[in-house]
Amino acid sequence: MASTSTNKQPMLIDRVLHVVADLKNRTVSSTAGIEIGGTNDALLLVDATTSDGCIIEEVYSYSRGTDYTINLYLSSAADYLRPTQGIYIGTFDCTATNLARATWDNAPKVLAPVPGANTSSGLQQFQALYIPKGKALWAAVVASNATDAADAAPLIGVQGGLF
Repeated sequence: MASTSTNKQPMLIDRVLHVVADLKNRTVSSTAGIEIGGTNDALLLVDATTSDGCIIEEVYSYSRGTDYTINLYLSSAADYLRPTQGIYIGTFDCTATNLARATWDNAPKVLAPVPGANTSSGLQQFQALYIPKGKALWAAVVASNATDAADAAPLIGVQGGLF
């Protein structure tokens, strides 16, 4: 199992991480798909470019009453989401119901299984996003058209821990 530079196991965190940010006017082009356009207004959520990294247990959003799709990216840059340095890692939808909460349910599975959680499909596993040292987590809403300023874009939050 990998360890951080201070020789801790990855699941032993030093301090809590909880970031909530506004995605208003933080857009990527709707035509880009999983590609990152050269011009975007993505938001830096978690910067682990100069730390030992972190683990994100949950990514969630709160709607302002407008449908939006939220894209998530990992990048080696902390100043701007560049197509050559960033990679798409997932997406989730924020509904048009005002104050509705949505979560990203497709995080990768981690090594630790849920204790005693056998189901008909087998043993369940925890899901989390590990952000290694030297990477940053970015988020943006998908603009519905070229003039969409995303004024009613949702709030986004991430919770986890720093190594």
